[in-house]
Amino acid sequence: MNSKIVEFLSTKLKKELPSVRVGDTVKVTVRIKEGAKERSQNYEGVVIKIKSTGINKTFTVRKVFQGVGVERVFLFHSPKVEKVTILRSGKARRAKLYYLRKRVGKATKLKEKERLSEETENSLQKESIPEEGKLVEIT
Repeated sequence: MNSKIVEFLSTKLKKELPSVRVGDTVKVTVRIKEGAKERSQNYEGVVIKIKSTGINKTFTVRKVFQGVGVERVFLFHSPKVEKVTILRSGKARRAKLYYLRKRVGKATKLKEKERLSEETENSLQKESIPEEGKLVEIT
C-alpha cells in the first residue's frame, strides 16, 4: 500500500483497545446524534464474531430484546464507539458463535471463563517458552 495511506490510517487507529474475545459479554457505549443533540447509548450483549484487522476490524454483538435476537456490528476504531466494557468472559471453543442464533433461553448461556490480567498472561507465556539452546528439566 502507498506509504501516505498507511500513515494516514495509522493516525486514525485507537491507541488503547480492550482485549475483547468471542464469547465475552460486553457493554458498548455508542455516541448517537439526534438532530442537534448528541447522547450516549449502551448496547449490551455477547460477542459472536470478530472480523478483519487494522482499521477495518469489527466485532458483532448479539442480544435478545423482547424475544427477538438483535445483532449489531461495531468498528473497533470508530469515533462513535466511546468505550467497550467487558462484563463477563465466556468460554468459547469456536471463532464464530453463529449457533447461538438457533438457541433460546438458558441454552444461549456460555460457561464463564476466569480471565487473567494481561500482565499475568504475558509473564506466563514468557516463562513457558524456553530460550533457544537451553535445556529444560521436566520433573
